[in-house]
Amino acid sequence: MEQQKQIEQHVIRSVRAGEWEKVKGLRLDALRDPSASVAFLETVEQAAAQPDEHWQDRAARAAAGEQVVQIIAEGPDGQWDGSVSVFVECAGSTDFLGQAVKVDQAHVVGVFVRPEQRGSGLTDALFEAALEWVWKRESPALGRARLFVHEENERAARFYRRFGFRPTGLVIPKPDEPSAKEHEYVFPRPAGSGGA
Repeated sequence: MEQQKQIEQHVIRSVRAGEWEKVKGLRLDALRDPSASVAFLETVEQAAAQPDEHWQDRAARAAAGEQVVQIIAEGPDGQWDGSVSVFVECAGSTDFLGQAVKVDQAHVVGVFVRPEQRGSGLTDALFEAALEWVWKRESPALGRARLFVHEENERAARFYRRFGFRPTGLVIPKPDEPSAKEHEYVFPRPAGSGGA
């Protein structure tokens, strides 16, 4: 089922399977952003080198909304002005660091809002839609949402704290740059949100 909300002139919704070219375009724009080196684990060159099938599969999986979802902010002209992705990590599985996952949880990644839209409320709207998807899941019901923020990305860390994420104290080396550190932030499942 497609999630869709209106915020001012933007529609906040899940991507559709056939929108792989826009998925690719927004990802490349995000990776060109000056803050990309601290916010993403991929370079624009690596993403641009991916074949069309990679982007088609990525869009199709996100559109299915089973283990991953990508929420976008679509402007009145059809341009995508922001995005956030969430994937499920099940207890007993192994996360991207090779660590055992102890609880059923969501992992928030790929956060991007175009510079000219920052401060407009789009980031809040994207996160509200993403967490709505997280808390609606029933099998498994997810106990928390987590994300990692680079030690030098204070702007993002301020937003996450204001939104309700809290640092856990877990600090990891950035996978593609071991001398840099990333901090885990968690948003616990609100009481009365259904599921567990």
